[in-house]
Amino acid sequence: MIAALLAVSSLALVAAAPPPDDEDKVASIPAGFYRLQSAVKLPGAHPDWDYLAYDGAHHHLFIARRAAGLWVYDTATNKLIRKIANTAGAGAATLIPQLNRGFSANEDGSTTVFNLTTLAPIKRVKFAEDADAGSYDAVTGKVAFVSADSQKVTFVDARTLAVGASVAVPAKKADASAADGMGGLLLNERDKNMVAHIDIASAKITAEWPTTGCAQPTGMAVDTAHHRAFIGCRSNAPVLDVMNTETGQIVATLPLGRGNDGVVYDAARARVITTNGIEANIVIFHQDDADHYHLEQAVTTRPNARTMAYDSANGRIFTVTAEGVVNPAEKVNTGPSAFYPNAYFDDSFLVLSYGAQKR
Repeated sequence: MIAALLAVSSLALVAAAPPPDDEDKVASIPAGFYRLQSAVKLPGAHPDWDYLAYDGAHHHLFIARRAAGLWVYDTATNKLIRKIANTAGAGAATLIPQLNRGFSANEDGSTTVFNLTTLAPIKRVKFAEDADAGSYDAVTGKVAFVSADSQKVTFVDARTLAVGASVAVPAKKADASAADGMGGLLLNERDKNMVAHIDIASAKITAEWPTTGCAQPTGMAVDTAHHRAFIGCRSNAPVLDVMNTETGQIVATLPLGRGNDGVVYDAARARVITTNGIEANIVIFHQDDADHYHLEQAVTTRPNARTMAYDSANGRIFTVTAEGVVNPAEKVNTGPSAFYPNAYFDDSFLVLSYGAQKR
């Protein structure tokens, strides 16, 4: 009798148990989601870095390490090759495979032009008092260098290396730029929440468009076929704005991870890929058509992995980071976050490679 009562009580307890919470369910991971493939530590004191660039023909990842110069990493062997000579202060590299040339953007307002095959320097060209990054326009054959401190953009002929006109930029924090495929340059004006459109041939700003719903526009990529710019925004409510590059109209706004710096458009796979360093993730959107997008996947990375380079042939993503600290006794840049590192441990620099997993 007692056993029967216990059995009935046990059944009642089971029946009364609450259903499982949906928040506790573990999601499935489909094939094709990105996963870390390699994490390679590189030697060096006081790690520092900014933009990355990838040369698929030679499997070379170019890492702009600022005071340490522009370094070349072999993605086939996962080994550091060497530094491009005479690139101290490099913050970015612009690669032009059709000319077999690369252009560093050095903080003293110069560019070191180098051969993509031999990695030998060709010439160091002075064009301004400072430089942060560059982008190439195939229509005009010009490399556009952004000098945020000087508030201007300077154009250099990619073939002759002649320094051309400069354009005064009405922003104190000019950021990423990209060619629109029609002879124009789009430039993020981070402090103004605007995008400037510059006609390269005339070296004049023809329009300034607001990044509606997007504060602190930082990363940028362009879909030239559909005339769309993808703008990563670094505000407390980060988003990806999709802008019509002919009219400046915002056609879509999508939630994004915090700390965006990298945006890439993969036309073959109809994807917009972003790296977001503070939230430590890669967020990827699928392009349904020119004006419609949906979240395809998001993958965690490592803290401060903010810039990226993309292997379009194989769909691989490269990003870098280091082990950082905040020393409150010295100046802290609280713009990106309250605890944004102001120093990194020696020999902690990592090159991270992500690829789509197969099942």
